[in-house]
Amino acid sequence: MKIAEFKIEEWMNKYEASALYDLTTTCISPLSLSELPYEKNIFNKKLDYGDITGSKRLKKAIQTLYSKKHFITVTHGAIGANQLVFLSLLERGDKVVSIVPTYQQHYSIPQALGCKVKLYFLKEENNWLPDLEELDKIITPDTKLLCLNNPNNPTGSVIPDSMLKEIVKIAEKNNIWILSDEVYRGLNLKGNPYSTSIADIYERGISVGSMSKTYSLPGLRVGWIAANKALINEANHQRQYNTISVSTLDEYFAAVALENKNIIEQRNLKIMKEGVNILTNWMKSQPKVSCILPSGGTTVLLKYNTNMLSRDFCKTLQQETGVALLPGETMEMEGYVRLGFCGKDLKPALKKVGEFLNSH
Repeated sequence: MKIAEFKIEEWMNKYEASALYDLTTTCISPLSLSELPYEKNIFNKKLDYGDITGSKRLKKAIQTLYSKKHFITVTHGAIGANQLVFLSLLERGDKVVSIVPTYQQHYSIPQALGCKVKLYFLKEENNWLPDLEELDKIITPDTKLLCLNNPNNPTGSVIPDSMLKEIVKIAEKNNIWILSDEVYRGLNLKGNPYSTSIADIYERGISVGSMSKTYSLPGLRVGWIAANKALINEANHQRQYNTISVSTLDEYFAAVALENKNIIEQRNLKIMKEGVNILTNWMKSQPKVSCILPSGGTTVLLKYNTNMLSRDFCKTLQQETGVALLPGETMEMEGYVRLGFCGKDLKPALKKVGEFLNSH
C-alpha cells in the first residue's frame, strides 16, 4: 500500500531531538513509574501474551471514562486504534469526510485505501469550530465516515455538547459512522474536563482514546477503541494481523493510572492552566502573532506575521534560538505554527521566539 509521507512525524523525527526548547511536544510532563502506586508483586508477573483484546482490569478502568457501557478493544496507542478503525470500515471507493486540521492519519490512510476523501477546513473566524450548515452540505447519504478530533489538535478547540449533538443528527440522517479521536478528552480548561464522548451519544460513534496525553504516559503505547459490538468484532478480526496483544506490563500500568486518574487529572490541569497563563501574557507583548486561546488540549495554532513559509520559519527559528515549533504546512495550515504550551521551560522559550520575531 502506497501512502503519503507522514509530515508531522517526519518533521519531529528530524528536529525534535536536537531542540534546546521543545515546543512541538503535545504531552504533559510524562510520569515516571515511581509516581504510580503499583503493587510490589508486579515483578512476579508472568510476561505472557495476556488477554488478547485487553485485560479485564484495564477494560474496566477504561469503561469508567464513559457514561454508557461499550465494547472495548485495547490497541497499540491511539495510532493503532485509528488504523484499526479505518481497516475495519473502509474499502476502495468509500467516501470519507475529515475535519482538518487534524492528525494526518485521518485522511492519509483512507486516501491510501482508495477512498474518496473530502477535507473540511475549520476556520479561525469560527473559533476553529465547524459550521454546521457547511458540514451538512458536505456529508451526503453516500458518505461512509466522518473523522473528528475532539478536543482538537492543533487548535485547542472543543466542540460544545450542543454542537456535537447537531453533528450526530447530520450523521443519523445520512446513516454514517463518526470516528472521534478523543486522545485529549479530560483536558478541557473550563467546566467538566471531559467532553462528551461520541460513543455515548451515537450508536455509530467510535471513540478512540490513549494513555499518552491526558494521563501523561506516552511511553506505555496503550490506546483503545470504544464502540458498538459490530465495530469492535471487526476491529478484533483486523488486529490479529498487526497487534495480537498489547504488552501485559503496559496494560498493567495503564490500569493503575486510570484507577488513580483523578490525581493525574488534577496535576495535568494545573500544568495546563499555568502554561495558558504564560502564553496569554506573552501574547500581549507580541504584535506579530495571534491565536485563539485553547479550550482544551495541549496545543495552539499560532498565526505569525512574517514573510516566511512555515517550514522556513521553524527551521530558521530553531537554528537561531534552539526553539522547536511545528510548521503549519505539515498540517495543511500554511501561515501558522503549532505551539505546545505544556512543555518545560515555556517562559524562556517564548522569550526567544519573541526576540526572533522582532529581529525578522
